[in-house]
Parts: sequence; C-alpha cells; structure tokens
Amino acid sequence: MISLEMPDGSGKVLLTKFGELDRSHFLVPRTASVAVVDHVKQMCTEVRPADDEELPSAYVEGFRFCVDVALLKYVDEAFQGGECSVYCTKGKDLEKSGGEFEVTVVISNSSYSPKNFRGGCWQSVWGVLINEELHSASLQGTISVNAHYFEEGNVQLQSSRAFNDTVLLQDGKDAGTVIVNSIEHLESVFLSNLEEQFANLSDRTFKELRRKLPVTRTLFAWDKALQLSLTREITREFSGNRR
Repeated sequence: MISLEMPDGSGKVLLTKFGELDRSHFLVPRTASVAVVDHVKQMCTEVRPADDEELPSAYVEGFRFCVDVALLKYVDEAFQGGECSVYCTKGKDLEKSGGEFEVTVVISNSSYSPKNFRGGCWQSVWGVLINEELHSASLQGTISVNAHYFEEGNVQLQSSRAFNDTVLLQDGKDAGTVIVNSIEHLESVFLSNLEEQFANLSDRTFKELRRKLPVTRTLFAWDKALQLSLTREITREFSGNRR
C-alpha cells in the first residue's frame, strides 16, 4: 500500500482497493475528490471533484467524518509520517438513522533508511460495522508489520494478527472517538506482544541457534587444526621408522 502526493497540494492519496473506482482513479474521502494515478510513473497526475454517486450520503458522511477526525489525531501522535483514510464500504446511500452501514479504516506507515541498513512498514485495516438500532459498532481488523535489517547480514520480520471488538455508541458525536480508541487499544496490544517476542528472540531463540558443544563438551581449537595435523603425521612417521 503506497501513498502519492496530489498535485494540487491538498495531501496524499492512498492506493487501496477501498478507494479504487477503477484502475487509475482513486477516491479521497477527506477532500471529496478523485485522484488520477499513473501507475507506471507512480505519481498522481490530476485531481477532480468527486461526483455525487461516488460519495456517501450526507447522513453516512457525518459518521465517516467523525471517525476520520479522531483517526487523524491518533495517527499524528502514534505514526511519524503515517497516512490514514476512512472509506464508506457498505450502505453508503443510507439517508436516515436506524440502519446499518460500514466504514473501513486504513492506516499505513513506512520507514526506509538504506544508509542505516533498515526498512519497514506498518499496515492496519479495520472494518467497522455500525448498527444504530443496537447503538453498537463491530470491529474486525488485521495488522501487518514487515521489518528488514541488512547490515552484515539479512534479518527480516513479518508479523500479522487479526482482531475483533464491539463497542457501544452512546452518542453519535462521540462515535468516532469511541471507535478510534478501540483501534488504538488493539494496536497497542499487538505492539506489546511484538516487543515481548523481540525479547524472547534475543534471550532464547537466537541462543538456541548457536552450535552446541560436541559430546566431549570441549571446544575444538580450529586455529590449531593444521598444527595438530602436522604433529600427528610427524609422530606417525617417526613411529614407522623405529620399527
């Protein structure tokens, strides 16, 4: 998942299936616009206003906007240079309360530093099904992390995990904050588990990969191998001459 600068200076467009209108046109919900993308050059060549049929109803947009505002605050604090977007992926034409619709939250962040021999990316996608009759939102999300370190070696880490949660929505105005707080909590849990795995890799796994001692429980002096071989041959030669 990559993001491209839009030529009008209004921000970036995330290239994701949730905003894909066709192969070269991607919806930017935050600015109600459509970005035209040249995939070969990997650049956004044009931006146009989105048509009415490409946008959710005013009612659904109100919820989407609340989630987007809370999400921007979270991503700005937690991800340096991270990008995010909120798309309406189901029930976008709902005109009044009492129905069910879905928004999809996408967070993407990457860091590449060849001079420091490292690179990595974070991607999380959250489907949020909002049921106004039950005053609840069901979250289903997946977090994926990839890290690469290549100084004097090649070490890569890939990890992903799926999460589920349900939150109560007491007030429509606070719906965005409640939903994003749940996402923040689940992503913190994932990160804490990842840090524990790092500690285990250092303390146990890497040590177990080291070569064990031979049955003699004695290290072999490889630097003296040639000397030992010559000594053995000389001894054998002298022993033969004495017979």
